[in-house]
Amino acid sequence: MRANGLATAGLGLALGLALLAGPAGAQTAAPTRDDIVTKLNHFEEAAEVDLPALKQQVMERAKTRIKNDPGPVNRPLIAPELAKLPAFNAQIQFDADTPIIQPASYQTVGRIADALVHSSLLPYTFLIVGHVESNSKTREANAILSQRRADAIRDVLVNTFKISTKRLHPIGLGEEQFLDRAKPTSAVNGQLQILTYAKLPEETRPAATPAPAAKKPAKKR
Repeated sequence: MRANGLATAGLGLALGLALLAGPAGAQTAAPTRDDIVTKLNHFEEAAEVDLPALKQQVMERAKTRIKNDPGPVNRPLIAPELAKLPAFNAQIQFDADTPIIQPASYQTVGRIADALVHSSLLPYTFLIVGHVESNSKTREANAILSQRRADAIRDVLVNTFKISTKRLHPIGLGEEQFLDRAKPTSAVNGQLQILTYAKLPEETRPAATPAPAAKKPAKKR
């Protein structure tokens, strides 16, 4: 836990440096803010999901050894209703078996933050959904890890980028909701998702950041 806290505390400076560095400092092409906004900005209706109950279901199913488990390829999705929500899938790189975000992904996290404060997305709350591909670890361990990684992204968005915590709901689904069920070990199944979850009541919505005032032209002498 101490290592995780230190990593989160030091991430703000590192994220700032990575964002200043721009594309030259990025190891992979980060999505643009507009890419993310386009993916998330077509909300129709909220999914009927009880998040505390879903978290409990994930852990219970991950811990249970079922004799007739159909295996990863045929395992039913634990929350199929989430597939109806607008989604942005991000390939966030973490240190192995930890929630520590690697520098190669700092810019992507920054772009997610930029998108969430775009005027068209301010009325909404979002799920931060962690997944882990099938590997040598137990399903229970992967469920716990996916929750810690979703929590880590939430913490950075709140502490570094000042996104309201009321707008963000992290949840880890581990191996219980593969994004590519045909290939359980694929890296695609380790992607992190941002889902547009629900509309905020009007009185609780954050105010849009006003555009900077235009500079007056210098007077000629």
